[in-house]
Amino acid sequence: MTNKPAGTGFFNVMKSALSAALGVQSNANRERDFKHGKPIHFIAAGLLVTLLFITVVVMMVKLMIASSN
Repeated sequence: MTNKPAGTGFFNVMKSALSAALGVQSNANRERDFKHGKPIHFIAAGLLVTLLFITVVVMMVKLMIASSN
C-alpha cells in the first residue's frame, strides 16, 4: 500500500494552478503544494492554464470581430 501525500493528484494540482492564476490561492494550500508537490507537475499545470487562458482570449477577440461586421 502506497502512502501518497495529500494534494499531489491531477485535480489538486490543476485547482492550485487555477487558484494561483486568479490570485486566490490560500496560504495553507500553497504550503501543501511546496511540501508535497513535484515542481514539474506545477510547471505543466501552469503551462496548461496559460494555454487555456490564451485560447479563451483569442476566441473572444475573434467572436467580437465577427460580431462587429
